[in-house]
Amino acid sequence: MSTAVVLQQMGVIIILVAVGVYLYKKQVVDNTVSQRISVIVMDICNPALILASILSGNVTASHRDLVIAMILGAIFYFGLVILGVILPMMLRVEKDKRRFYNLMTVYTNVGFIGIPVARAILPENAILYVIVCNVMYSLLFYTHGITVLSNGKEKMNLKNVLSPGTIMAIVSLVVCWFKFTPPPIIANSISYIGNATVFLSMVLLGVSIARSDITKGFKEVRIWGYIVIRMILLPVAMFFVLRGIGCNDITVLGFCLMACMPVGNLPLIQSEKIGEDTELLSNAITVTTMVSMVTITGLMILFTAIM
Repeated sequence: MSTAVVLQQMGVIIILVAVGVYLYKKQVVDNTVSQRISVIVMDICNPALILASILSGNVTASHRDLVIAMILGAIFYFGLVILGVILPMMLRVEKDKRRFYNLMTVYTNVGFIGIPVARAILPENAILYVIVCNVMYSLLFYTHGITVLSNGKEKMNLKNVLSPGTIMAIVSLVVCWFKFTPPPIIANSISYIGNATVFLSMVLLGVSIARSDITKGFKEVRIWGYIVIRMILLPVAMFFVLRGIGCNDITVLGFCLMACMPVGNLPLIQSEKIGEDTELLSNAITVTTMVSMVTITGLMILFTAIM
């Protein structure tokens, strides 16, 4: 993967995000429409894109690669859970807000943004590591995540673990393991649905940015501390650790890209559901998402140059 390819593909993504901003400003897409499209993307298009990537035949991962991906994914998220406790203390966050920074550290946007960005800028085989991260994310959020958010008051909801995205990610891993090939009519249908993901998800990202109070979020110093530690230093550290233990380039780039992702939407949605103040999460999502366009591009170019 060359620097030119990264710049070109991230440029495309920025243009698609700008389209979303434009559509919101022109009132073509309002809050109601964006919510409905979000459901389509999360429950239909994103899962289809995951499976379509496997069914394309371009993912040539072996059983060994799959096992290694699952082991590294488990270690990665175990480390994030620990960092989620440490990072708020490092940033000297007020005690009543530490759980939000904990969630921000562990639950980044590996699905809504991670899947289409990985599909755009990484080799086909890298989708394997994206899938593993999405499985780990879903399994953890409805167990560890809601426990942290509610300070242990709310019980884990195992039913929500089995979301369409999680189910499709697990199905994709099974298909990859057994090399299953469905009839062309099924494979083509899944591919067409999945191809809509990049455009729709980036437009929704633009809509989210357009309706946010950007100025207030950019003035929050601790969010910038979060960006430096979680979105820059952590991916850099992961790069050298993974290279040091002998992982191949695709494995390194796949996991490092997932480590670069901005704050995810699920903690915000869950916080709104239980009546929490969501201003911090909303500001963090907006700022980290906008900044990620620069950090992802810069770090991927750096990693590619070193390789």
